Amino acid sequence: MSADHAGRGPDYAARRSALRGLLMENEVDALMVTDPVNIRYLTGFCGKDSALLVHSWDTGNDEERTVIGTDGCHRDLVAVQAPDLRAEIASAATRRIVELAGEWHVGRVGYESHVVTVEQHRGLVERRTGLEFAATVGLVEQLRMVKDTHEAARIRTAADACDSGLRALLEAGGLRPGRTERQVARDLAWAMFEHGAEWVAAATVATGKNSAVPRHRPADTPLGMGDLVAVRCGAVVGDYHAVLTRTFVLGRAEEWQREAYALVAAAREAGRAALRPGVAVSAVDAAARAVIEAAGHGKSFVHGLGHGVGLRIDEAPGIAKTGTGTLLSGVAVTVEPGVYFPGRGGVRIEDTLVVREGGPELLTHTSTDLTVVD
Repeated sequence: MSADHAGRGPDYAARRSALRGLLMENEVDALMVTDPVNIRYLTGFCGKDSALLVHSWDTGNDEERTVIGTDGCHRDLVAVQAPDLRAEIASAATRRIVELAGEWHVGRVGYESHVVTVEQHRGLVERRTGLEFAATVGLVEQLRMVKDTHEAARIRTAADACDSGLRALLEAGGLRPGRTERQVARDLAWAMFEHGAEWVAAATVATGKNSAVPRHRPADTPLGMGDLVAVRCGAVVGDYHAVLTRTFVLGRAEEWQREAYALVAAAREAGRAALRPGVAVSAVDAAARAVIEAAGHGKSFVHGLGHGVGLRIDEAPGIAKTGTGTLLSGVAVTVEPGVYFPGRGGVRIEDTLVVREGGPELLTHTSTDLTVVD
């Protein structure tokens, strides 16, 4: 039995209760949840091909008509992972959930419009159920942003796996000329597993000019003397993610590399200092971006400063120029400024943190000083 169901896990009923408040604010009588990650958050159930109906009626027995639908392959799993919920076993889970909503005369049913496909939506509106369907965006994700003690502990443990895995890779001499990106990435993934990761979400290595590609995938490119080498670790513990990126130099660092690294390190500090409850996410991005722009390299910082982490490696909130909303205490995020010079190389420093009153809690602790690997 997992920790979630051993008396130490999250209170799924409380999460559903909090969601009901949002449903009432959005004037929907029930929400049909089809994103598997959101279903996992609200129920503990991790099977696929499922749907969940959560209604907003304040009757004192709200859970009676909270129903999870899934197929026969998950009959036993749903009984173990969501024993407190009524389960409907059907080959077409979403259809069965809609049928129940119609039988119960729910009225206005919200659906996750950022998840439902055009074809799925057509199927909803064409059914003669007497229901009114309303598009909703990010209601469960809004709840997921703020991490409780249980969630923060898992992210902290995942961050430890990132730190320890990277340290083990370095101590074993894993970064050395002649080894390929794929070889290093494979060793990094295994090192994270050996140091507590239950799953690996990212083990990426980009050397030389490849380090100037923010989303580079490890290839058979060999590491070379003088290369900038960007290493990104992503570990998962209890379904919760943490991320860490560090950039190294092999052999001897050139002056431009040192300057680029110092610039990104300064931007990281500015972004980290701006992480406070009540601060607009766009203002956090601006604080770090201003450092890079002042040095004349604004066009080399080609992505947002960071994003939320949790049940997904990249989730709300987005910390970027175009980001909306303000930070709340307990939100887990990344801060990951970078500068990229095509054909030469790039530098990126990424940490996982939790927003707290008085200053963020840093979860990844690998040194951010420039490390030259001999």
